Amino acid sequence: MKVVPVPVREDNYAYLLIDDASNKAAAVDPYDVPKVQAAAQKLGVQIVAGITTHHHYDHSGGNEASAFPGVPIYGGSKKIPALTELVKDKDEFIIGDTIRVKCLATPCHTQDSICYHATSTAAQHPGGVFTGDTLFIAGCGRFFEGTGAEMHRALSYLGTLPDQTVVYNGHEYTKGNLAFAKSVDPGNTALGRLEQLVAENAVTTGLTTIGDEKEWNPFMRLQTAPIKQATGASSDDEIMDALREMKNSFRG
Repeated sequence: MKVVPVPVREDNYAYLLIDDASNKAAAVDPYDVPKVQAAAQKLGVQIVAGITTHHHYDHSGGNEASAFPGVPIYGGSKKIPALTELVKDKDEFIIGDTIRVKCLATPCHTQDSICYHATSTAAQHPGGVFTGDTLFIAGCGRFFEGTGAEMHRALSYLGTLPDQTVVYNGHEYTKGNLAFAKSVDPGNTALGRLEQLVAENAVTTGLTTIGDEKEWNPFMRLQTAPIKQATGASSDDEIMDALREMKNSFRG
């Protein structure tokens, strides 16, 4: 199993999820189809599926391209263009010979947000999760169609994955998220590791894990003393709402 990020637009990520055993791949959120196709051709892999994390155009906009005729398109609602395989929480499907993908429903950013946990039966890869705009490195998506309570449930759900699970998110927002995290959790020594990672890598997706997020992501650390103090709230849902509002207006 191999995951190859394909930067698209200004800061979006598409991905190729590759089964090494069969040289078959799924294209995840392939907004810029020519760029994703070029990456697949360079790697010598055949795209056999499309995976969509949510219906927003910068993620689903490549689905209708004629470049993928007859290929199943997986997603969480009929709002997703060219959808052929409607999935729900805990559904599973196979890519190639060895990759099993489990669907994790995480409604909030959109109500059709699905994260996809991919593992292989034949590789040493620790497994990865494609989080779209639900979980970012040291951050989370805006609550466009949901509430703080829903985002708390979504991130808690992702937190049940094995700690070594690699995070593949939808945008390169890590530098800004790091700055915000330092403002609300300044004593968190784990942020030093993230700061070094940001300084050394323009592309940060695929370099961190669910375990890392539990250590440095303020939206997954709601009941820690610094986050409670920063928000002035006590319940998980209230803290999440306050923290998101603070992030929305943060200009640091």
